Amino acid sequence: MSYKNFPMVPRVVFGRGSFSQMNEIIEPKRLSIKAPFIFLIDDVFKGKAWLTSRIKLSYEDQLIYISSKEEPKTSQIDALVEQIILSGKERPSGIIGIGGGTLLDIAKAVSIMITNKGSANDYQGWDLVKNPAIYHVGVPTISGTGAEVSRTTVLTGVARKLGINSDYTPFDQVILDPELTKNVPKNQWFYTGMDCYIHCVESLQGTYLNAFSQAYGEKAYDLCKEIFLEDHLSLEENQNKLMMASWHGGMSIAYSQVGVAHAMSYGLSFLLGTKHGIGNCIVFNHLDEFYPEGVRLFKQMLSKHNIEIPQGLCSELSDGEFDTMIDVALSLEPLWENAIGKDWQKTITRSKLKSLYQKM
Repeated sequence: MSYKNFPMVPRVVFGRGSFSQMNEIIEPKRLSIKAPFIFLIDDVFKGKAWLTSRIKLSYEDQLIYISSKEEPKTSQIDALVEQIILSGKERPSGIIGIGGGTLLDIAKAVSIMITNKGSANDYQGWDLVKNPAIYHVGVPTISGTGAEVSRTTVLTGVARKLGINSDYTPFDQVILDPELTKNVPKNQWFYTGMDCYIHCVESLQGTYLNAFSQAYGEKAYDLCKEIFLEDHLSLEENQNKLMMASWHGGMSIAYSQVGVAHAMSYGLSFLLGTKHGIGNCIVFNHLDEFYPEGVRLFKQMLSKHNIEIPQGLCSELSDGEFDTMIDVALSLEPLWENAIGKDWQKTITRSKLKSLYQKM
């Protein structure tokens, strides 16, 4: 039997205020004074000196603000890579992504595409990347996606929404500073936290489950229950623990897979542009038959935090639009096999998926 030899993030620093160590961490990785570091930053931080003033630009370094309002696209990655290559005298020393899952995925994808020919479209799938990425650093400013630790970067392409899943995708360095999550709006905090919770439910109930993924998944699951169902945590404890839940939740799927909610939310995202966290919540709300206990607790969390899940997203879609979403969902075969088993196609039919989407 062949076991997967997965890479992990080799270096991580955790602690409140650790973001201030950015410069001393990355400077030894500078290749030359003409090889810049490129900082890709969520544009919500534009003008926020408490964060941006701590980024020390030297030589040819660039700071590029990027909107995270839409899910990252392969065309966006291609344009960014072209911009970076054309603007510099030498290949960059590294890419630093600062933001939520969208910015972290963009940073991972750009670092891969600087050393690999063609379009990001060409690398959507499993183990298609040929050349190692350049040095890349992830700094999450919201917790839950697990993007800081995963070996995938999820992109919407011409025909599908699918990750660049490769051994070269994980960050070389991650800085986990819970203080950076201090201004996250409540709804976004909840939806992104639920991305972590749903990772855990899907991993722990999947057919790919093993002791490795179970150890991480159970820890993240317990942390999510404490964060979203109990009242004893201070704000700082909440931030610290959710950042750890995100890390452990991401690790839990490194050696297993996600399941039904993720497969179907990819369909919503591809057709309607629904953001990943809220898309997972919209889908998971209707998955009692697959994850009864997980959905029961999820509904308790919704009620406790007074969160309203958007309704009626699919109420006016045409048959062709339903088919597009179903095609995207069905293309994610490893997710279905993890959720249902090797015979998943016997029960996960097009009509089954359509009836689920019609509830959303």
